[in-house]
Amino acid sequence: MDIKHQTSKIKDRTGVIDVIAENPKTGELVLLMNEPNEWDNSDEELLALQERFNAYVSFLLDGELAEVHPELVGKPARIELRCGQMPDARALEFLGLIHDQLAFQEITLEVIITNDPSSQKATE
Repeated sequence: MDIKHQTSKIKDRTGVIDVIAENPKTGELVLLMNEPNEWDNSDEELLALQERFNAYVSFLLDGELAEVHPELVGKPARIELRCGQMPDARALEFLGLIHDQLAFQEITLEVIITNDPSSQKATE
């Protein structure tokens, strides 16, 4: 069963954490958020993105992580947003604001463009 394929077909993914992992090299907790679709520059898209980030942060800070993975509590945390395409200008500005707010909670944000030819070459 291909879990990534299934999650990309779920319409309302607000409460879905796509992947929870620990980076064995850094000991960092990584929550992966997949956004494979093209950006449409809509208010609804930004609101949905905000709701997803709220769910990820809530998972980290409100005790859900401790219930599901107590061994990962207290590790440095990073949310990794994997996008199929480069976010549009509004989304980039919004992601900058999210980045700054997450920093107050000592959570880092990394945005990775998966269909970027230069990043594909680097991972081959």
